[in-house]
Amino acid sequence: MAMEVDVCVVGAGPVGGALACLLAVRGARTAIVDRAALPPMEHPDFDGRAYAIAAGSRAVLEEAGLWDRLPYPPGPIRDIRVSDGKVGRPASKLFLHFDSAEVGAEAFGWMVEARALRMAINARLAELPEVSVFAPAEAKVTRRPDGATVAIAGGPALEARLVVAAEGRNSALRNEAGIAVSRLPYGQTGIVCAVAHEKPHNGTALEHFLPAGPFAQLPMAGTEGAPYLSALVWTERDAVARRLIELDDASFTREAQRRLGCHLGTIRLLGKRWSYPLSGLHVQRWTDTRLALVGDAAHGIHPIAGQGLNLGFADIGALGRLIGEAVIAREDVGSPALMARYQAARRPDSLLMLAATDSLDRLFSSDNPALRLARDMGIAAVHRMPRLKRMFMRRAMGLA
Repeated sequence: MAMEVDVCVVGAGPVGGALACLLAVRGARTAIVDRAALPPMEHPDFDGRAYAIAAGSRAVLEEAGLWDRLPYPPGPIRDIRVSDGKVGRPASKLFLHFDSAEVGAEAFGWMVEARALRMAINARLAELPEVSVFAPAEAKVTRRPDGATVAIAGGPALEARLVVAAEGRNSALRNEAGIAVSRLPYGQTGIVCAVAHEKPHNGTALEHFLPAGPFAQLPMAGTEGAPYLSALVWTERDAVARRLIELDDASFTREAQRRLGCHLGTIRLLGKRWSYPLSGLHVQRWTDTRLALVGDAAHGIHPIAGQGLNLGFADIGALGRLIGEAVIAREDVGSPALMARYQAARRPDSLLMLAATDSLDRLFSSDNPALRLARDMGIAAVHRMPRLKRMFMRRAMGLA
């Protein structure tokens, strides 16, 4: 006999895993399927990866019961400093400073270790009786106007009212549904790592714009062996990035120090280095018959604003609310009307963020002298406009 569920989430990454937890809290019978086993996703040692979690996303994780289960403390981002410059040279004297106290907030967001969020999701999934976990497992999805069948290889068949695609940018479910995708190639690579440094960061994040792309230093909570710790996320042209990744640790660290400057003292590399090709992505539509897209299956943006994962958490916050309301009202959680409301709730915000990050990258990833002067003057002007600053700050927190 088939197992009946309200929702089957395909993909147990941060967005899919958090959604399954949130849906269970909202009263929906939920199944989650992933090709990989979940415990091996937990890395016992820090591997250099961390997520910037905006204040709005924290609220979603709190409702899902994940925030209090993080095994390692998150690092608050209390201030953000935006500057412009060139590699190896002092930053422009014209800058923009955001202080979370100006909007009465504890922080703009928090830096959370990737392994910590994974461990919290795994623990939460295991304790929720409303969630059935199938991992590792291969699933074949057949969608119909009245529901969907999810056949688990070597396991049961699931009858679901809705299937959620949370498999990432190369979503098989999205492709099977024939949903068109628009892509914006940037010819850039994102490099991610973590460094320990001599001086405290005091909860301040740096967004330093360089000709090849933005270089970000994001404050993390310290550890016993590294009391002052930050994540680095920087953008380089593809060819340069390949050379950087191939450097030995000492040479790579020197290149990172040249971009960071000396305000945090000498740095040393912790964990691994990671690199990702950068591109923008947006789907023609967010839904199909008995199917909803979330996270990277629906959108991809430049990391210039650090909002990619936060867009995914905004997706599941909206979808979770709609499904929760439908469960209470005993309505169909996969109906065309609910799917239309979900797309209307998320598509405009996603398009706006894609356009904003794309424009910022094109504006700041240039060494044109006239353009550099214009953007420096713009940075300085925003710094002196309190209302505009507050708007930007609330946006960074995921509250506007």
